[in-house]
Amino acid sequence: QVQLVESGGGLVQAGGSLRLSCAASGRTFSNYAMAWFRQTPGKEREFVAALSWWGESTYYADSVKGRFTCSRDNAKDTVYLQMNSLKPEDTAVYYCAAAYRGPSTDYSSPIGYDYWGQGTQVTVSS
Repeated sequence: QVQLVESGGGLVQAGGSLRLSCAASGRTFSNYAMAWFRQTPGKEREFVAALSWWGESTYYADSVKGRFTCSRDNAKDTVYLQMNSLKPEDTAVYYCAAAYRGPSTDYSSPIGYDYWGQGTQVTVSS
């Protein structure tokens, strides 16, 4: 089992920045691909960014490319999402996900991930 705990969400004005963190525990963190998804009420969970388990490849949704940066610190068992130039449409609950040497599907599909955090709310005011 892997436990994931997100933090860093909050309220920010449009154009501002936030950094989300996801602390993992329970297994060897470096063996897991890590990803961020987000969800708003009534909508499907949406892919935001992902990091390969070997750490050399990153993937981003078109909507966040150039504004968000996903990184990991294997020494701290933590993955980060640096969010800059935030827009009101970035408002959502952000979830961290992990997949053992995976995911088993495309990086952008939530069904390929085995473990999920509880989510952290990000609200961007206009």
